[in-house]
Amino acid sequence: GMLMDGLGGQAQPGMVGGLPQQVGLGGAKQPQTEAEKIEALMPLIVKLTDPDQRENVLLELSKKREDCEDLAPVLWHTFGTVAGLLQEIVSIYPLLSPPTLTAHASNRVCNALALLQCVASHKDTRSLFLSAHIPLYLYPFLNTDSKSRPFEYLRLTSLGVIGALVKMDDPEVINFLLQTEIIPLCLRIMGSGSELSKTVATFIVQKILLDNSGLAYVCTTSDRFFAVSKVISDMVNNLITAPSVRLLKHCVRCYLRLTDNPRAREALRDALPQSLRDETFLHLLRDDLTVRKWLTQLLQAVNSPTTGVTRATGGSDVSGLGGGSNVLGGLNVGGAGVGLGGGV
Repeated sequence: GMLMDGLGGQAQPGMVGGLPQQVGLGGAKQPQTEAEKIEALMPLIVKLTDPDQRENVLLELSKKREDCEDLAPVLWHTFGTVAGLLQEIVSIYPLLSPPTLTAHASNRVCNALALLQCVASHKDTRSLFLSAHIPLYLYPFLNTDSKSRPFEYLRLTSLGVIGALVKMDDPEVINFLLQTEIIPLCLRIMGSGSELSKTVATFIVQKILLDNSGLAYVCTTSDRFFAVSKVISDMVNNLITAPSVRLLKHCVRCYLRLTDNPRAREALRDALPQSLRDETFLHLLRDDLTVRKWLTQLLQAVNSPTTGVTRATGGSDVSGLGGGSNVLGGLNVGGAGVGLGGGV
């Protein structure tokens, strides 16, 4: 509230009428309608174009983004605001290598990323966000090695933006991501990140696999398949000494989804870690019925002798998938491009 007062009278007209009454109801409440909320935030939003005020504005807006549903379209369509957010991102690049990112700089850019995350999650701005290729600006952050907290926080927040995109279950998002380096970047973090970063990166890979074009993409070549299954297998083996139910859950879900592809299912007969086949994780999963169910289905899929039969009878499906995924590979760029163009 205090910051609002400091910003001058612009925010007052929309609020003055309602405030005295609301205070009487027990404490000052936020303006009620979306329009009033936006009106109250507008003086802040227009200041995003001012580099001197941007840091405080980012902090205030990132705190308020949860209570204002339509912040995303207003941010996107207000002149210069997205450019301001991109300036924040690009200004961090020189601090990545050699790694000189401070906690202060990391917090500041993460507030900008939080605002981009709400743009990525909003149904009216998601398509625009993709056609402007904004996710690509975050990839240099995902491609860092430093284990220091500012870097870890930057990677986690960047993953959060991509995670918000894939959460929408929108094929356009997956088509866009498959044309970029997102899978190798996620695999890298799955191999070396903190538990939380690994969890979000694995969730992103899981969401890509759950899309049919994503599954076909990963299973097109044995190189891709084994790159993914090797990283998941290493994570599972690390979970024996450093258990995490939520990470194990995403690993099991990825494996289970891979068994929907006949060739991947065959390969997993050998490639599935022993620790998932025996009772290693029984204790860890004792309270998680869903994951136990997935694990049972996974083991049935890789152990069942009938897979050979289905493969024989459904031979055309397998080759169909191979063909389909190659076609996909070839058409992806055009396909998504057209989709993105249409969305604008």
